Formats: sequence, structure tokens, C-alpha cells
Amino acid sequence: MSRRYFIQLNYKGTNYHGWQVQPNAVTVQEALEMALSTILRETIKVVGAGRTDTGVHAGFFIAHFDSVNTGLANDSIVNKLNSFLPNDIAIQNIREVANDAHARFDAVSRTYHYYISRVKDPFSIETAYKYTSPLDVDAMNNAAKILFEYGDFTSFSRLHTDVKTNNCKISIAEWKEEGGQLVFTIKADRFLRNMVRAIVGTLLEVGKGKLSIDDMRRIIEQKDRCAAGASAPAKGLFLAAIEYPY
Repeated sequence: MSRRYFIQLNYKGTNYHGWQVQPNAVTVQEALEMALSTILRETIKVVGAGRTDTGVHAGFFIAHFDSVNTGLANDSIVNKLNSFLPNDIAIQNIREVANDAHARFDAVSRTYHYYISRVKDPFSIETAYKYTSPLDVDAMNNAAKILFEYGDFTSFSRLHTDVKTNNCKISIAEWKEEGGQLVFTIKADRFLRNMVRAIVGTLLEVGKGKLSIDDMRRIIEQKDRCAAGASAPAKGLFLAAIEYPY
């Protein structure tokens, strides 16, 4: 009888075509499945909490898998996996869960951070978007508050996705200056494909003075991706937290 496990990991997405397995591309899911299958000596398929795009990072990520092996929630298995995996993927822990627990569908919220480097920093070149021109951060925060007034975020969704609804409930959306970086934090019950990067790109247009608060409302109400700003670069985006009811 197989058992279900949650595996917590983090990864730097620079060298990967996102999380999800796809033909002729290196992905995080593929690397993790190969490591688990090799270490556990059985064919393992993992289900992730979401799908990060090419170049996007995860400071916190959860996936589940089923295995006939028992007692996998230990440091020995974690250490073996970390020895097998490349340096840009790290396993934090494994825990056994109920057989019907689901890494994606059971998540009640997700939090993302987007990092903008305001100074030249060689150490964040692959993990932050360098933008050193002036930005009106107060205006960006005022525009971000507009997000709380709406539920349909079609204007910030990638076109032709297979979701049944574009409704999301955003509970946090704010910019903070931290040293030489500007950090955007956004939390919601769910996110659409490309949603965070599209929101960040639009808020940057507000910060540059090219869009107003009223423009932000108009963009959301149009429910048209072409109305919003260009997506911010993938390298500044991190999945930071996922919450479960158990």
C-alpha cells in the first residue's frame, strides 16, 4: 500500500524552464522526480503546489508524491536527495500526510515576493530586476490598494489558459524599500498564470508616472490583458510561502 508524502523544497529557477515537466526542456519537476525515483528505487511522480514559469524562483515550494516506501520523513532521505540533486534545488523536509492530501488543491493561500534592485549589485543579477531610474513608491502602493477592491483579474492573466475562473482574493499587496532593493509582497487565495509579473509591470508604469490610480481601475475593469502593462522580468519573482489548513 502506498503512502502520501509532502516534500518541501526551494530552488533557483535561472537554469530551468519552470516547474512543470515539458518536452525538450529542463524543469524542476523532472529533476525532482528523477532524484526521488533513483533514491527510492521506484517510479515516482510528483504533483506541485503550482507552476512557476521559466526563470522564476521558489524560496518555499511544496509537492506531494506517493511511495510504497515507509519512514521517508527523515534526515537521511533528505540528505541523499540533496546529494543527488543539482546545487540550485534543495530539499528541506519530507512529511507523511493523509492519502487524500493534495499539494495544489488544498493550499489556501500563496505569497510571492518580487525584488527590484535599485543599485548595481553583482550578487542579485539573477534574482532581482535592476531598475535604477526614479520611481514613485507611494503612488505604486496607492495603486496596489486598488487590487483589494476587485476579484476578477483577467487583465493580469496570460491568455488562453485552462482555468475555470479568473477570480482571486488578494489579501496583501504592498511595496517596501529594503536596503538597496524594492520588494513587492502579494498574497492571495490563488493566482492566475503570469498574474504577479503582470501586476508588477503595471505598477511600475504607475511608479514611472505613465499610469494613474484611475488608470489602474480602468485596466482591471476592462478585463483585457492588452490593457495592462508588460510583464516584469521573471528573475525578480519568488514564490515565498504556501499555507495549508493542516
